[in-house]
Amino acid sequence: MKKLRSTYHAVLISVLVISPLTGYKVNAANSVGVTNSTTSNLASPTANRTSSLDSIKLASNIKATLEEVNIWPQAGGNILTYTLNYSNGSNRNLNLIQYFSRVMTPTGTIIPGNPVTGDALKKKVLPKGTTRVTYYVNVGTTNSLIGLKIPMYVWDAKTKGYLKQVGTFNVPTQYTPTVASGKSLYTTMNDVPVTAFTESLKLYQYNGKTYAKAGISLTNRGTKVFEDPGYTVYLLSVGGTSFEMVLDSSQATYKIQPGEKKVIYYLTEIPPYLETTNMKLQYIQMDKTLKVELPKTSFSLPKATIPDLTVGKGIVKKILINNNTIETKLSNETVYAENNKGIWSFQLHLKNSGNKAVTMPSYALAIKSSEGKAFPIKAKSLNGISLNPLEEKVLQFTAELPLDVDQKPVHLELIEEIKADVLAADPTTESVGKSSKLTLPVAYFTIPYTHRPDTQQGSDYTTTNAYGTFSYKLHTLQRFPWKDDDIIVAKLSITNTQSTTLTLPNLKGALKIGEDDLTSSTDLFMDKQVATLASGKTIDMYVLTKIPYTSNIDKMQINLYSVANEENVSFLSLSSNNTVNDVDSIERGGSFMVAGKGKNAKVQEKKTIVYAGSNSNIVYTELLMSNEENRQSKMARLQAYYQTADGQFYEAISNQSDISAAPGGKQLIAFWTKIPKSVSTSNMMFYMGSGITGNKLSEPGQESTGVVNIGSLRLSPQSSYANMSEVTLSPYTLSIQSADGRIKEGSDSISIVMNYNLFKDSSYDTGIFNHKLILKMTDSYGQSQEKALVLGTDLTVGNQNRITMSFSSDQFKNLYGGYYRLTLYDEIQGERIELASQEYSLTYERLPEIEK
Repeated sequence: MKKLRSTYHAVLISVLVISPLTGYKVNAANSVGVTNSTTSNLASPTANRTSSLDSIKLASNIKATLEEVNIWPQAGGNILTYTLNYSNGSNRNLNLIQYFSRVMTPTGTIIPGNPVTGDALKKKVLPKGTTRVTYYVNVGTTNSLIGLKIPMYVWDAKTKGYLKQVGTFNVPTQYTPTVASGKSLYTTMNDVPVTAFTESLKLYQYNGKTYAKAGISLTNRGTKVFEDPGYTVYLLSVGGTSFEMVLDSSQATYKIQPGEKKVIYYLTEIPPYLETTNMKLQYIQMDKTLKVELPKTSFSLPKATIPDLTVGKGIVKKILINNNTIETKLSNETVYAENNKGIWSFQLHLKNSGNKAVTMPSYALAIKSSEGKAFPIKAKSLNGISLNPLEEKVLQFTAELPLDVDQKPVHLELIEEIKADVLAADPTTESVGKSSKLTLPVAYFTIPYTHRPDTQQGSDYTTTNAYGTFSYKLHTLQRFPWKDDDIIVAKLSITNTQSTTLTLPNLKGALKIGEDDLTSSTDLFMDKQVATLASGKTIDMYVLTKIPYTSNIDKMQINLYSVANEENVSFLSLSSNNTVNDVDSIERGGSFMVAGKGKNAKVQEKKTIVYAGSNSNIVYTELLMSNEENRQSKMARLQAYYQTADGQFYEAISNQSDISAAPGGKQLIAFWTKIPKSVSTSNMMFYMGSGITGNKLSEPGQESTGVVNIGSLRLSPQSSYANMSEVTLSPYTLSIQSADGRIKEGSDSISIVMNYNLFKDSSYDTGIFNHKLILKMTDSYGQSQEKALVLGTDLTVGNQNRITMSFSSDQFKNLYGGYYRLTLYDEIQGERIELASQEYSLTYERLPEIEK
C-alpha cells in the first residue's frame, strides 16, 4: 500500500471542471445498494462523457472543444490542466503540431500549455475522427479558475510571430468542476469508460480518533477489465484541509469486469473537530515523467453519517469485503468464574453470501466492558482465512476479564487494521505525527451474560464449530488408583449429526480440576487413525490425567483442542461437577467388555479365593477373557486393584498370556494381592480396566501409562480349603485317589505311594504357569518334610497315575506305625497358601524272622 499523507493547505475554490451545459444530461445517481451488478447489454449512459465549455473553429471542418479545466496546488507552483477535444470533419489527416494553446492568468501572464506525458505522442487526428489531449501549465500562485482564459493559435507563416490567434476560451465565473452529490458521471479512467457516483461518507470514532470512509460507485462501461488506476485520492474539507486516503484493505488490488459495478471505499484519519459538511473526494494522477500531480475527477460527497455499529444478541451483521457480503453472528456465548477472572467463550459465525471467494482482512478483536476497558483477544484464526461463495465457518474464541470489571454487559469489538504509513503535517503548528495503521471499527457485538451450564453425564448435546455440527455426550467421570497417584478418566463420545462428513483435527485433551490447570499432563486416548466421521457415525475418546490421591474434586473442566499457527484452537469445551468414581458395575456372572481397535473382548470372573496365611491373606482372582474379534489377536492388558470394605486399595499383580488368541478363543488371567491379616476380606470390590500405552491399548508385557474403561466387580471369595480329591491350580485339577505310606522295621525312611488323576483344561490359554505345588508330609512326631511337585512333569497328566516319594529321619527307626498327614500348598511369588490336607495311616512292616 502506498504511503498515506495528510497535508493542510488552502483548498482551491474550484478543483475539477465537469460542468453541465445545455444539451447534455447529468442524471441523479442510481440508488442501488452495494451489491455487484453485471449486465450483458449495457444501456446508453445517462451522463455525458465530459462537460464541454465552448468550441472554437480552427479551420474549415476543424474545431477544438474545451472539456475540462482543473487546478491543483503543489510546492513548485500550482498546476492547471485542461483538455481539448479536436474534431476533424475533413477527409484528410489533421496535424496537431499546427495548433497551439496558451493560458492567460487574471494578471495577464501568458503561459504555453504542454501535453501531459500520456498524451505527448498524440500528433494527428484521423479524418472524421476526434482526439482528446490534456495539457498542463504551472500557473505559480494562481489558485482560482475565475478569470482564466485559454487562447487558441494556428500556425500561419503570414502572421507576425507565425501564430494566428483564432479564438479564446473563457472559463465561466459560475463554473464549478465538481460532480454534485447524487449525480453520476460518464468519464474515462486509464482509457476505460466508467460511470461514477458517490455512495456514502461515514465517520467512525475509535480510541479517541476519528476516521472517514468514503464510497464511490464505479461501473465498467468498457470492453476490458478495469483495474485500480493508481490515482491518489484526497478527502477535501470545506474549510481548506485535504487528507490523503487509502483503499480499503480488502480492495487493495481491485478489478472490475466489463459491465460490473463495484463500490470502492477509501479511508483516512481526520481531526475529531473537523467540519464534515460539503466534503469532496478528489482523484489525482501522478505524472512521473513530469514529476507533477495532475488533477482528475472530483465528487461532492453526501452528508456524513455515523453508523450504529452495535449488534444485538443473535443478530446477523453484514459486512462488505471487496463488494462481497459476509454475514457475521455470535453464538454460544457463555461465561464462568475461575481464578478471580471471568472466562468468556463464544463462537463467531462467518458466511460468504456473495458470489466470489473472499479472504478476510486483518482484524483486531477485544472484549470491552461497560466501563470502557478493552481486553484484546488473539485473532489469528480469523485473519486471512478464505471463504468460498456460500461457505460457512465457525471460529471459537475465549477471553479473560478480571472479576472486578463489570461484566454485564460486554461487547466484542471487531476492528479492521489497515496498514498505512500515515504522515500528518499541520502548517499552523509545524507538528508532524506518524502512525503505522488505521484501526477502523466494524462491529460491536453484544455478548449476553450467560453462565456456562454444567454438562450432565449421559445427556446428548449438540454444538457447531469450525469443523461442522455434531452431538457429544459425557459418559463417565472415573477415578482410579494408579501407583502413588490417582488417575482421572473422562469418557466422551462425538457423533456426526450432519449429512456430510465431519473432519476431525489432530485433537489434544486438557483437564482443569478446580483451580489446577493440568493441560501439560493430560492425555487424549482415541483412535487417531480416524480423521473423518461419516454421517451418523460415533467415536469414543478418553481424556485422562493423574493427580495426588489425596486431592479432592468438586469441579472439572474438559477441553478438546488442536494447535494451529502455534495457537490452541478449541474444538469442544465443557464443565461438570458430577460425582467422580462413576464406575460401571458388573453384575455377578456378568461380563466386562473391552473395546478397542483389534482388541474387542469379553471378560468374566472365574473364581476368587482368599488364601489365609499366618500374617497376611492373599486374595486371588481368575478371569476368563474371550476374543470377540473375527481374527487372531493379542488381547489388551488389564490393570486391576482390590478395594476393601473400608476403602483401602491394593494393587493387583497379574499373570496374563502374551500369545495371540484365536477368534472366540479364551485366555486365563490371574490377579492376586496380599492383604494384612487384620483387614477384612468381606465385601471386597475388584476394579479393572484396559491399560493404555501411548495412544493404543496395552498388550501383555507392555508397561501401561494409564487405564480406561474401568469396571467394578463385587467379590464373593471362596474358601481356599479343599479336599485331596479335587485340588484346582488352573488350568490343572489334581485328584489324590489314595496314599499308601509304609515303614520297615529298623528303617529310617517312610515310603509313600500316591495314586492320582491330573486333568489339564485346554479350552483356554494361560500365561506362564508360576504356581508351585508343595507337598508337605508331617509324621507322628509332628515333624514335617516337603517336596516340590511340578504339575505336568513330576505329576503327569492322565488318570490312574502313581508317584513314589521317600522321606527320611533317624527318628523313624523308632516308629512302629501310626499316622502321617499330607498337606498341599500353592506357592506364588514366594507366598504359600494351603490348598488341602488329609491324614493317612502308616503301615509298619516287620522284617521276617530268621530261623535259628
